[in-house]
Amino acid sequence: MNLTTILMTIFSTTLVYSAPLIFTALGGTFSERSGVVNVGLEGMMIVGAFCSTIFTLNWTSKLGAETVWIALLIGGMSGCLFSLLHAVATITFRADHIISGTVLNMIAPALCVFLTRILYDGKGQTPIISQGLGTMTIAGLAKIPILGKIFFTQTSLIAWLAIIIAVICWYVLYRTSFGLRLRSVGENPAAADTLGINVSRYRYLGVLISGFLGGLGGAVMAQSITLNFSVSTISGQGFMALAAMIFGNWNPLGAMGAAIFFGLAQSLPIIGAYIPGLNHVNSVWFQVAPYLITIIVLAIFFGKSVGPAADGKNYIKN
Repeated sequence: MNLTTILMTIFSTTLVYSAPLIFTALGGTFSERSGVVNVGLEGMMIVGAFCSTIFTLNWTSKLGAETVWIALLIGGMSGCLFSLLHAVATITFRADHIISGTVLNMIAPALCVFLTRILYDGKGQTPIISQGLGTMTIAGLAKIPILGKIFFTQTSLIAWLAIIIAVICWYVLYRTSFGLRLRSVGENPAAADTLGINVSRYRYLGVLISGFLGGLGGAVMAQSITLNFSVSTISGQGFMALAAMIFGNWNPLGAMGAAIFFGLAQSLPIIGAYIPGLNHVNSVWFQVAPYLITIIVLAIFFGKSVGPAADGKNYIKN
């Protein structure tokens, strides 16, 4: 296997594992930029993965190839609805943000596995879906000398869409009036309120956007990697996305870059066999690596990263 093929394999696999993390990290960015800490990203991913998988299993025969793309939207919308619980608890009832998010993370797997057992005769997992996202070669771009084969041959289309969406999210947050108002309620809600900005409204929007992108991330995980739903479909990816958001300094582009880094860590069990010097390393180390790297990154950067000033602080209008 030549160097170009090795690089293509590494980059393609990294993108596949990065896509769910990119979407979810972007969701966390919107929530926390509005001033609401969202540790419930894991739960939102679980709900998105469950709903998208159920939809795909029941509608593939009727909708064909379009099913998987509609399933992604279903996953996003289900995550959005689930995040409404977090929004009501933290914004309307002023509950502690960490506790509310933790409750979501406890409810989601129990509820979804319970529903799976009801729908599939007591089984703890769904059948394998027959049609997932998979990889594809992007015509035209794949013909670019050297780079085309590495970046655009047998690559993840949804991952490239995630990267494009990350750029759009950066533009929305930093170049539009909506983004300015959203960030203002996360930095100084009292000042924003005196300027006529509805703090609760923008915080609700931040959490709901977060839920949609988190659910979308879970749906991508189910549709492109696990190809079914079980209790282990989402196993820490929500917390990795949260770490990517912190590592990226609450910036969509930074969160995207960190998510790709964590995606590379998650893909090590697969790509390790193709990297000279790593192909003889015990695979157990590769399986532990993503979680170990997440802990190390949080330990190093959590104290140095500075989030929105009012992040996690409930606002009571005087």
